[in-house]
Amino acid sequence: MNLSYAPLGDTGMQVVFGNEIAKETNQLIRRMTDQLKDHPVEGVIEWVPAYTTLTLYYDPSVITYQELQDTLQNIYQKVQEQREAASASLVYILPTYYGGEDLSHVAEHNNLTEEKVVQIHSSGDYLIYMMGFVPGFPYLGGMSEEIATPRREDPRPEIAPGSVGIAGSQTGVYPLTSPGGWQLIGRTPVKLYDPDQEKPILLESGHYIRFVPVSKEEYDEIEKAIERGEYTVQTEAKEEVTP
Repeated sequence: MNLSYAPLGDTGMQVVFGNEIAKETNQLIRRMTDQLKDHPVEGVIEWVPAYTTLTLYYDPSVITYQELQDTLQNIYQKVQEQREAASASLVYILPTYYGGEDLSHVAEHNNLTEEKVVQIHSSGDYLIYMMGFVPGFPYLGGMSEEIATPRREDPRPEIAPGSVGIAGSQTGVYPLTSPGGWQLIGRTPVKLYDPDQEKPILLESGHYIRFVPVSKEEYDEIEKAIERGEYTVQTEAKEEVTP
């Protein structure tokens, strides 16, 4: 893969990793950001990974555009040379009470029972391709086309935090109260965004989410434990090898 570079104003750069949304591309972008975390580049202020791009903001009085491009190309070569190495990811386990307002609609749209929709939706791990829209919102990949359902024609003005939804062939979780048109099929008590925490955003791109069905009673117990500060989100290690 050949990277392409483009300026964003006089303090930004966008690195383009082709035009295909794929797990392999996501892993490559993540390995680039890991290198930037482990070996900070003087003058680089922040970076924003997305589906097929990595955007960087820098101080041009410290590092020039060309110097940054040369540095990133060297990092990319290093990542390519180490592509056989394992890339460790986490799976965030989100207990989910299925029974959202639109669960029956998703089932009817796909000629399935509600139980089958839940079984399909909770059967795999979803890769977090990127974060955005609102703080803590994960853009996930890996949902089965069997339960794909178009967005609502009449978006709701307010959706509760933790709501799990489907829009087309994507699924996601609303981290805070916001408007939205996704089909709501459940809810998790886990806070994806909590401004009172040292790390306000729970998730990171390159990791995974697993939705685990729970009863309403279990949901209520977990919610109370979270309010008391007695709940820790469960995670599992997921070792992968970059292709």
